[in-house]
Amino acid sequence: MSCATHLACFACAKRYPIDRLINLCACGKPLRVEYDLARAARELDRDDPARYRSLGMWRFRDLLPVPRDTQPVSLGEGNTPMPAAPELARQIGVSRLWIKDESVNPTGSFKARGMSAAVTMAKHLGAGKLATPSAGNAGGALAAYAAAAGLAAHVFMPRDVPAANRLECELFGARVTLVDGLIDDCARLLAERKAAEGWFDVSTLKEPYRIEGKKTLGYEIAADLGWRLPSVIVYPTGGGTGLVGMAKAFEEMRTLGWVTDPMPRFVSVQAAGCAPIVRAFEAGLPEAARWEGAETVAAGLRVPAAIADFIMLKVLVDSHGTAVAVSDEDMVQAARVLSAATGICACPEGGACLAALRGLRWRGWITQDDRVVIFNTASGLKYSEAWQAERRAPRGANQ
Repeated sequence: MSCATHLACFACAKRYPIDRLINLCACGKPLRVEYDLARAARELDRDDPARYRSLGMWRFRDLLPVPRDTQPVSLGEGNTPMPAAPELARQIGVSRLWIKDESVNPTGSFKARGMSAAVTMAKHLGAGKLATPSAGNAGGALAAYAAAAGLAAHVFMPRDVPAANRLECELFGARVTLVDGLIDDCARLLAERKAAEGWFDVSTLKEPYRIEGKKTLGYEIAADLGWRLPSVIVYPTGGGTGLVGMAKAFEEMRTLGWVTDPMPRFVSVQAAGCAPIVRAFEAGLPEAARWEGAETVAAGLRVPAAIADFIMLKVLVDSHGTAVAVSDEDMVQAARVLSAATGICACPEGGACLAALRGLRWRGWITQDDRVVIFNTASGLKYSEAWQAERRAPRGANQ
């Protein structure tokens, strides 16, 4: 059986059983899955080739909440490449640089991990209709995994969502509702209708299992580096599931004795036109106020308010990390550099990570001896509007 034991609130620590459909704690804050890590340390061997060198992210299923007799809803997500980028490392001035390329996941983004876990658990626990708000890639991932599970999917998207994301949802048979507004406006409409419609809400961190799929990013990074941890992780942050999930994974691995290195310093990268976490971090605040007038070509970063704001900010403080805002012009230019230098089809969010790394190295926050992982979270092919906008920009705008 899985080593999962119960759910606990990130804020008040109230406990809940793991065998029922649930969204948030009674206090309104997100829940996390807890495990019997002492048992896991006795029973699991991190170097077991039969267990940990195949099956994508589900090679870590003993540290995921799905019972052993339940078949995961999987399309082959996880086990994504993390190639070294020695020439970029040399140009930037760091000892080692790796690119965790999530664009090769099913549906072309890192959202596949979380939705595989969330849809698996939702089906196992009896849900029939799933719903989510989405700025882009999460909607496509829900649509795909719901289709694979034989469940209905309802996706609420801003009307100006990238066309590829909307088409993806429709091709997988999801019911798409376009909303005049941003992702939090979509979330509000979903919340108003879900009880009457019988939908189970799989929004970012409004159910406990997407974070479990995302935490496999941390396990894979450690495994790919020979069970060592990098000095710094630079991660594009909208809702923050991956940031929170990786921190959870590293905590678990240290308890298991699988790693002994210090926690990597996390860098939360946001768009200059939507940077609530950056603003709160710089002000030393424990929570982030909503960002008014959010605007950026990086659809995944256009999240004006996140329910996990207090968790993300704690991760940054506890890891001695930081938060950086990047302009659209800089992230698009950096995405082109990243793509041309590595052969990875970078998205604007991936470009934002490279741009942030350059700036932090120039400031001295990142040193020459640091070993750095940056993320490309989705395929650049899903962002045609961003590249078209760049071509229309006045000459010199991206210089």
